[in-house]
Amino acid sequence: MLVTGCAGFIGSHVAAALLRRGTRVVGIDNFDPFYARSIKERNLDRVRGALAGDDRRFELIEGDLCDASVVRRALEGNAIASVIHLAAKAGVRPSVEDPPAYANANVLATSLLLHHAATAGVKRCVVASSSSVYGNCATVPFHEELDVGEPISPYAATKRACELLGYTHWHLTRMPTAMLRFFTVFGPGQRPDLAINLFMRKAVKREPITLYGSLDSSRDYTFIDDIVVGVLSALDRVDRFGYRVWNLGGAAPVTLRELVESIGAVTGTPLNVSQGPSRPGDVERTFASLKRARAELDFAPSVPLLKGLAAQWEWMKTQAS
Repeated sequence: MLVTGCAGFIGSHVAAALLRRGTRVVGIDNFDPFYARSIKERNLDRVRGALAGDDRRFELIEGDLCDASVVRRALEGNAIASVIHLAAKAGVRPSVEDPPAYANANVLATSLLLHHAATAGVKRCVVASSSSVYGNCATVPFHEELDVGEPISPYAATKRACELLGYTHWHLTRMPTAMLRFFTVFGPGQRPDLAINLFMRKAVKREPITLYGSLDSSRDYTFIDDIVVGVLSALDRVDRFGYRVWNLGGAAPVTLRELVESIGAVTGTPLNVSQGPSRPGDVERTFASLKRARAELDFAPSVPLLKGLAAQWEWMKTQAS
């Protein structure tokens, strides 16, 4: 099994879950400096902790997916049957500042990976997409058949481009290919740039927080354990569908106001907030329809927001100590 982005938040949890069920994992990560390498090294501790003493079951390749030689080394040297592609340059707001970098890291890298996967005889591929592809869609909840032709950030555009590449790849090779639209994933190990992690760190230091946009804007938050279950289910079932897009979300959106209040309750520190204008690329709301994922993947998120926030808070306290 090849897992790209294995040292990231979602990638490390998925790799650890695969190791726990007995799968040998080859991981690729380029340790992008978007956030500190030390954080990714701690994520890898999570992966290695799932090895149960058998270090032969995990191999880490440090390299860039835009380098064809790195991709070929990973695929051809390990008889890879399945690929879970989670590597990406993340972040909506930074993508507005540097669209070419996002196109390179997300679109070019995905194209290279899919091409060489077919050449190497890979049997199936699961690729991370994003709820951001829905843009400011007026129809809620967001379902997979909606028109997603109007992304409002370069990041979202790259994710939609990857979905199109995935379809073309399946059409030409008939390699079963899944595209998973993740809805704001949180939990232990969450990236430091994301709101929940940032707000919790600010709460500890009693620092002020600027909230951008309306307090009534809303997000559909999904706990990491639920995402892992969905990813593995897609891996196990995509062969039945050929090319398929699935939402993986919590299906229970909360407003920014509610999120701030919930974090204050969990941390025991009411947040000191001020309000700023909306930022380019930010969507007004996200809300996942899980009708398809429930029927086809048996996907049923089980961790509500407050329980997930408490788990992330406990993890953050251990990291701080």
